[in-house]
Amino acid sequence: MATTTAAQKRARTKAEYDAFLAACPSRKLLDRISDKWVTLILCALGDGDGESRALRYSELARMLAGVSQKMLTQTLRSLERDGLVTRTATPTVPVTVSYELTDLGLSLRLMMRAVKTWAETNMDDVLANRVTYDTRTA
Repeated sequence: MATTTAAQKRARTKAEYDAFLAACPSRKLLDRISDKWVTLILCALGDGDGESRALRYSELARMLAGVSQKMLTQTLRSLERDGLVTRTATPTVPVTVSYELTDLGLSLRLMMRAVKTWAETNMDDVLANRVTYDTRTA
């Protein structure tokens, strides 16, 4: 009986991920990253050159109009748990906490930035289509 190394097991498991299957764990990841606050946080933590930039919690809260403290904290914790952001606490009075994208977070940020840009660019068309649809179905 041949033995399987840990790397071989990980590779086989990774090849078996299929988000179309109900039991696939990637579905939960898709659910998490499709959240509007995740998208906006990932976009905020990067600069225009595709590089990560650290932002303090209070800076993020100001940038993300309408996000509650609870939602921002929960979202940042989930992103940190998934390895998309790092949290750095600096021992000052009061403690300064900043967040920055990891390499994994940067790779996702590129796609999320494109989705955000698409939404901003095409919003007029979407709104016009909604009006057309609503008048047609009313």
